[in-house]
Amino acid sequence: RGCSEPIFTCPQSYSVSPMACEEVCAGAAELGEAKKKGCYVANVSDGESAPCVMVEGVCIPEEKLNEFLGTAKLGGITKSSQEEDSKVKLARALLAEAAGTGMIVLFGCGSVCSSISGAYQGIWQVAIVWGFGVALAIYTTAEASGAHLNPAITLAFQLVRPQAHGMTPIKSSLYVLAQFAGAILGAVINLAVYSNTIEAFERAEGIVRGEPKSIKSALAFGEYFPNPGLSKEWGSGPYTQDDVSVTKALIVEAWGTCILAFVIFSITNQHNKVMEAGGGRPGVPFMIGATVAVLLALYAPITQAGWNPARDFGPRLVAYAAGWGEVAIPGPKNGFWIYIVGPFLGAPAGAAFAELLLWKRFPKKAA
Repeated sequence: RGCSEPIFTCPQSYSVSPMACEEVCAGAAELGEAKKKGCYVANVSDGESAPCVMVEGVCIPEEKLNEFLGTAKLGGITKSSQEEDSKVKLARALLAEAAGTGMIVLFGCGSVCSSISGAYQGIWQVAIVWGFGVALAIYTTAEASGAHLNPAITLAFQLVRPQAHGMTPIKSSLYVLAQFAGAILGAVINLAVYSNTIEAFERAEGIVRGEPKSIKSALAFGEYFPNPGLSKEWGSGPYTQDDVSVTKALIVEAWGTCILAFVIFSITNQHNKVMEAGGGRPGVPFMIGATVAVLLALYAPITQAGWNPARDFGPRLVAYAAGWGEVAIPGPKNGFWIYIVGPFLGAPAGAAFAELLLWKRFPKKAA
């Protein structure tokens, strides 16, 4: 490395360029003052170790300096041994998106599967499980991927705040594919776990899977409008199939997702400090889950409150393959697509309102 003056030893886990070495050696004479202050300084040429080093006239313990170098760069010296390859980081992010979206389906759709056994009474009991499920999914994946867990939210980040998780069109597309994969896997698990529960319900209700009445069991996988459990045809509610049109359902899905995205982008905006605690924002996942629960309580009677294209279409594909057929896709009124298009319309709108209007800083113009 060509250094003959006494300076601190570069740990083997760091890579040092010739230029960086020259920059460090340029100040080696000053570091020699460390001996006068009782610090023993190492010499790169003979490879000795040093308990402490001199930095700008201050003697710093070597252990503390190494801890600093572990999280920062100093004159071209970087801790290369702990730097992960970008492909590894992307793979972890995609795995997190798949796992998190799968968890949402497991907990959320799983609560609907459980409800057909008669275990729950009322929408709020299902909604609260959805909310906690979403929060848990975010807590377990946020550090790896940003926890989008929803193609509509990924689109919103791509359009409104791409710098947050290094989003590019390609990365966003991979996120969406991972989310759909996770949703499908979660639905397959639900089908396997609740197969006997669903069969018992269908037997008790005289349902033949694939016939129109099987919408009552298919709702555990995909959404329908109005909510079949609250319709005169299939449940005990006031709705008829004509009460909620395709256009109305599309607007409700867009509106609900708009609110969800608005909350997400508001409570994670750097200028909104309300959620900060201990140097982070540990309450954000819980509040996003709470938002989902509230929105389900409000709008599930109308559209079953999807807000997430992967969470709807992934399980819907599984239901189609498992015997529900056209009841799953395209569904009554050929309306399955509103649970994809609606969220894709609403999420960017809500995100833009929070990011580009409510929390955007507009510098004062010079007089």
